[in-house]
Amino acid sequence: MKYSRRRLLGVLWLLLLAFLGFLLLRSCGSDRTAAAATNEQRVAYLNSLGWQVEPEPVETLSLTLPKELEEPYQSYNVLQRAQGFELEPCCGKTVERCTYTVKNHPSGKVCQADLYICGGEIVAGDILCTGEGGFIAPLAFPKDACAPPFP
Repeated sequence: MKYSRRRLLGVLWLLLLAFLGFLLLRSCGSDRTAAAATNEQRVAYLNSLGWQVEPEPVETLSLTLPKELEEPYQSYNVLQRAQGFELEPCCGKTVERCTYTVKNHPSGKVCQADLYICGGEIVAGDILCTGEGGFIAPLAFPKDACAPPFP
């Protein structure tokens, strides 16, 4: 089979554009880290996502991640990757979890926002609603209160 030079250049351009698009999407997703050394920075971050939270955390705790992610951390990291975070660089390190009461979840349920901080930056987070019909969801403010939560 013989390909024309023009067709070959067209295919190469398409591949280059696809690669650049991939890099652009990847860089947009990985820019989720935010300074979180202070409580004010964490609350400001949640507010920037559309959440109204109580100004003080209801709980702050430290935990050390295992050197290699196993369940339930592997499943949780799937949620984190979907929103541009990654737990693996924090394996073997101590992270701080700050939990805030969410005041404006569209479902009307009592929910909390969990932020995981490592090295002064947010490395993971979720919205958690407990009780009957409870769920865990990404930090992005839901556009639709009936949207299915993360499985």
